[in-house]
Amino acid sequence: MAADERAPGLNVLGQPIAPCSHQPLTGFFRDGCCNTGPEDRGRHVVCALVTAEFLRFSREKGNDLSTPVPQFGFPGLKPGDRWCLCALRWREALEAGVAPDIVLEATHQSALEVVGLDDLLRHAVPHGGG
Repeated sequence: MAADERAPGLNVLGQPIAPCSHQPLTGFFRDGCCNTGPEDRGRHVVCALVTAEFLRFSREKGNDLSTPVPQFGFPGLKPGDRWCLCALRWREALEAGVAPDIVLEATHQSALEVVGLDDLLRHAVPHGGG
């Protein structure tokens, strides 16, 4: 299904989802939003502001988000970048005490199937564009 054929998702606040990031371009569908669908098995729905601590944690878990992969158009992330994370990885980071802050307005409502709203609220920062 093409990006323009998908209905925009709702965020964890029940509102239309806001963009997470266009620089770097994020989202499972690389549309800048943390939308999801049946083909998104990892459920990339949490709009996070990645930190050095989280990037290290993710690398240790086998997902190196820091190293560029040009053949897939992936620039590699640096602290401060916004990125649509897998909800389960964000929860793992939360349990390990290294969860990055998140943007509620840009986090898809399906994150609530994996993470409690209270946990998301404790890590929320203002949207401020994407």
